[in-house]
Parts: sequence; C-alpha cells; structure tokens
Amino acid sequence: MTSDIGASSDQLTMPAEDLVTIPFLGIQMAPLNLQQAIHRVANLAHAGNFSYVVTPNVDHFVTLYPDISEPRNDLFREAYDAAALTLCDSRVVRALARFAGISLTVVPGSDLTAALFQHELTSADRVAIVGGDTGLLTDISRLYPSPDYVQHVPPMGVLNNPEAMADIVTFVEDANANYVLFAIGAPQSEIIAHQCLKSGKCRGVGLCIGASLEFITSAKKRAPVWIQKAGMEWAFRLLSEPSRLWRRYLVEGPRIFKIFIDHNGSGKN
Repeated sequence: MTSDIGASSDQLTMPAEDLVTIPFLGIQMAPLNLQQAIHRVANLAHAGNFSYVVTPNVDHFVTLYPDISEPRNDLFREAYDAAALTLCDSRVVRALARFAGISLTVVPGSDLTAALFQHELTSADRVAIVGGDTGLLTDISRLYPSPDYVQHVPPMGVLNNPEAMADIVTFVEDANANYVLFAIGAPQSEIIAHQCLKSGKCRGVGLCIGASLEFITSAKKRAPVWIQKAGMEWAFRLLSEPSRLWRRYLVEGPRIFKIFIDHNGSGKN
C-alpha cells in the first residue's frame, strides 16, 4: 500500500473549513498523504455530525463534465461540492496536473479503505455498509471481526428509484454508525451520501468506496503495486472485467484529455 507525502502535520488538526486544498479541473483536492487522510477521516467519524469523503478518478471527472448534461450530472457536481474531504484517486490525473505545474498527492480510495480496516477500526466502531451482498458482509467480518457491522443491500438502479434512495437515507439515519461505506458505485454513492448530509439526521463519516471491499476480501483482484505505481491500474481492471469496463476505459475515459485541454486553454485550474 503506497501513497505520496503531501501536507504538513498542521493539516491534521485543522477544521474542515480551514483545510488547505489545491484546485484542479474545477475540484478542490486536499494534499494529504495516506497517514494524514486516515487521521482526518477518523476525526470526521467521531465529530458527532455527518460528513463524507470523495476520491475523484478519471471516471468521476468524465461524469462531472459530460458531453450532454443530465440531471444526475448536476446532482453529482452538487455532491462533490458538499464533500468534507476530496482526495485524488488517480495517477493519470496527477500526471495531467504536473503538466499544468500543479502538484497533487494520490490517496486511492481502495488504499484508504484498507488502511482504515487494518489500523483504525476497533470494537468501539460501528460500520454501516450500503451495497454488496450477504457474502460480502460475511467475508469482511471474518477478516476484521472487531467492528459492529450493519448492512443494507439496495436494488439496482437506485438513482431512478426515489423510494430506494429514501430507504438508504433512513438506514444510515438508524444505523448510528461511525463509518458508512457506500459500495454502490459512482455517481450513486456520492449523490446518496449528499442526501444523507442534507437529511440532518445522520452521523459519522461516509466513504464512497467503489469496489474497495471486494478487493479487501479478494472477491476481485487488484492490480499489483508496480502496475498501480505505473499508472496502469485501469488497464489491469479492463483486462480483468473487459465486458463490464471496456466502455468506461476505452470510450469515456479518454475524454479526460479533452477536459484537461479545455480547462488549460481557458486558464482555469
């Protein structure tokens, strides 16, 4: 598990509104390394109110800047703007930032999730999981039995199902968890985390974690570290699940370069 050294130790204890961030492609990202991110997430988990963390990757930027705008894109943007902590999850994005003279640290969401389980979660914590199946819960609780777990498995297509979205918010309200793991993919996870924030009745910190739990339980295989460091994890995932991911990585993903050129040409970060 690797990350990049970034912010000073002063960043660890700063209130969220005072956290120094770096703008790139219209997103304010925190220059934290993995250790600093764990510390800040743990503070959010015990703050008494609800907040959530987002980890933008190439797919997220493509969704944030669609060719044709849809209501869900606007909701995704609103969710990003309301996040308490934004951590860059893409070495491709970091490389583009370097072309613009901007230095970003990378804290992949999967690394952050794994580190929380390995080093932070204890028997005093309650973890609410949104998504997955009963097998996932069995596997993660076998590997890390200390936390108290609760789970809600929503139907597919929750963004087109207002009742299902409301059920998730109610579950999070009732769970009273320190950590809420949204494992239903983007932009669903981020949009529903924002709904939880707006409800005013949730607590803890939400993490929009994608396939992180499946990597931890080995239900899915993650790229070796050397492939991750080379910025080629996307290629490994494409080869692992070509029928599901070919469009994301071969059709939609390359739009990141146009997005970068458009922002660079306009003088925006």
